[in-house]
Amino acid sequence: MIPTEKDIIARCQQGDTAAFRYVVEQYQTMLLTLGLKMLGDEEEAKDIVQDTFLRAWEHIGQYDSRYAFSTWLYTIASRMCMTRMKRMRRIAPLPEDEQMLRRYMNEMDGQRQLENSELAAIVRVLAEGLGTKQRVVFTLSHLEGLDNQEIEERTGLDARQVKSNLYAARQIVKQRLKQLGYE
Repeated sequence: MIPTEKDIIARCQQGDTAAFRYVVEQYQTMLLTLGLKMLGDEEEAKDIVQDTFLRAWEHIGQYDSRYAFSTWLYTIASRMCMTRMKRMRRIAPLPEDEQMLRRYMNEMDGQRQLENSELAAIVRVLAEGLGTKQRVVFTLSHLEGLDNQEIEERTGLDARQVKSNLYAARQIVKQRLKQLGYE
C-alpha cells in the first residue's frame, strides 16, 4: 500500500527523517521556483528552500492538517522571501538582463522553458522599482497564478493591501515595459 501524504506527514511529526526526505523531494522544485520568482537570484532562492525545509522540520508539530501541506510550506517560503527581500540590497537589472528579456519577448515559442538564470534576469528587469510588498503580490499573482485570497493567506496582508500593492506593481511594471519598448 502506497502511503498518503497524510501518512507521510504523520511519520514526519514522529521524527521520521526518511519520510521528511520524501517531502523535500516532492516540494523542493515548487519552492525553488517561488524563490526565483520572488527574489530574482538563484543562490538566494536555494537558501530560502533550505531555510523553509529547516523551519518546516522544526515546526512540523504545528502543521494543521485541515490545510494542504503544500500551502503550509508555500506560506513559510513566501514569508521568508519577504523577510529576505527587506534585508537584501536592491537588485538592479544588468544590461544583459534586459537583452535576455528582449530576446525572450521576441521569441514566439510559447513552449520554451526558461533556464533559472533567464527567469531571474526577467524578474530583476520587471521588478525594478517595486517595493517589497508590491514585488511579493505581483510575483504571487502574475508569476505564480494565485488569486487575491490565496495571496492574503500566504502573506498575511489584508484584501485592501493586496489590491493596492498589486495595482501599484502593475502600473510600475507596465511603465517599465514601455521604457523597454513594449506596449
